[in-house]
Amino acid sequence: MKKFSKFVVKARIPILVIGLILLVPSFISYVNTRVNYDILYYLPDDIDTMIGQDVLMEDFGKGAYAMLVCEDMDDKHVAALEEELKEIDHVDSVLGYSALADTIPAEMLPDSIKEIFYSDDGDATLLFIFFDTTSSADETMDAIADVRSAAGEQCFLSSMSAVVADTRDLVNEELAPYVIIAVVLCAIVLAITMDSFLIPIFILVSIGMAIIYNLGTNFIQGEISFITMALVAVLQLGVTMDYSIFLYNAYKEEKAKLPFDHKEAMANAISATIASVTGSSLTTIAGFIALCFMTFTLGMDLGIVMAKGVLIGVICCITVLPSMILIFDKAIEKTTHKSFDLNPKGLVNFIVKHNKIFAVVMVLLWIPALIGYNNVDVYYKLDNSLPEYLGSVQANEELEENFDMSSVSMVLVSSDLSSKEVKAMTEEMGEVDGVNFALGLDSVIGSSLPEELVPDEIKEMLESEDWKLLLISSQYEVATD
Repeated sequence: MKKFSKFVVKARIPILVIGLILLVPSFISYVNTRVNYDILYYLPDDIDTMIGQDVLMEDFGKGAYAMLVCEDMDDKHVAALEEELKEIDHVDSVLGYSALADTIPAEMLPDSIKEIFYSDDGDATLLFIFFDTTSSADETMDAIADVRSAAGEQCFLSSMSAVVADTRDLVNEELAPYVIIAVVLCAIVLAITMDSFLIPIFILVSIGMAIIYNLGTNFIQGEISFITMALVAVLQLGVTMDYSIFLYNAYKEEKAKLPFDHKEAMANAISATIASVTGSSLTTIAGFIALCFMTFTLGMDLGIVMAKGVLIGVICCITVLPSMILIFDKAIEKTTHKSFDLNPKGLVNFIVKHNKIFAVVMVLLWIPALIGYNNVDVYYKLDNSLPEYLGSVQANEELEENFDMSSVSMVLVSSDLSSKEVKAMTEEMGEVDGVNFALGLDSVIGSSLPEELVPDEIKEMLESEDWKLLLISSQYEVATD
């Protein structure tokens, strides 16, 4: 350990130069690492939802879907918009009332079908849009932007993909500002509690370099979740800050013993830091690695990135930071000031003297803590915490207001079932509390329309060789009981 410490002290300038050079490839790699904004991507492959998604792609060529609410548009303009939307890259198909009425005599369509596509007051029209890419694919995000551009301000796009697109824009917009806020707050606290105005800058620069290295090495995973991306900088800053503070305090103590040999003092401080933070960092890394065993693989995504971040943070703490401190040692000494010294001796003595009382109080506090824990509501609705001004949030409100519709699910039914059985099942689904409608090819055909009259375009949209596709609309919000 001592040999390593002396090496760091001796090679302080090359270490800092190499550290700065490594920032370039790390930043390039960070910029080119894809961020995944679809939290459903991390669900296990063997659950029904993911199996259904795979079947939908393989058999129907459909992945993401969306509902477009068009307000104050007549049928002619809606029909023109349908045709325009079909021309957008990665829009697989568009299902609207005009697509049915243009090919099937209106008098032969069930009234329930018209009720699906028109609001009660007739001022709003609904279109179902299917994409040939998955809900979080970059191509889908581009298609969402194109659909919104073509539709205009009087149309509102509601879908998981729209939420993902808005989340992406929001995270990209706010990530830098809140990281800057965290850095500024840390700098203020460190400047007050430490004895130099300059040392907080070097500590934060060292940690910032470690964060960039960590983000740059995420390419080994191929991509990372937007949640991991949003958390990693601030989380790594908070978790590894103590190591840097310990190193500096150890250096000050050694300098007091060796006032004329700062290099030897730093070598001793590095050795002391390694001995002290090894156990702490390893337990922290173990905690993050434990997340990797979650079936919900978002845990693995976050666990790997943060475990790697702690390790890189420790390495920077015992290499880059000591190099900076030694190189700029004179500047640090010139900016020294009287630090805020909180002496907890009186409080410590009081706690030790009344230790039994504190032990009893701590045990008794478990009761309200457990009661509070069991009464905290947990929400699973992904857009619950998004601001109301976002387009996807406004679209959900429009969908609920005009069509009493809060969520839409797709059901894949084996084509082995007869049309009679599927129609009976669809009608039974429609009777379930909260379900507005269950729409499939058999409900479109009804009892008065021969299947031969149904256009191939509609058939291909709702049926494949092995499956039939049903759309189920619910007035209940996603993730509610």
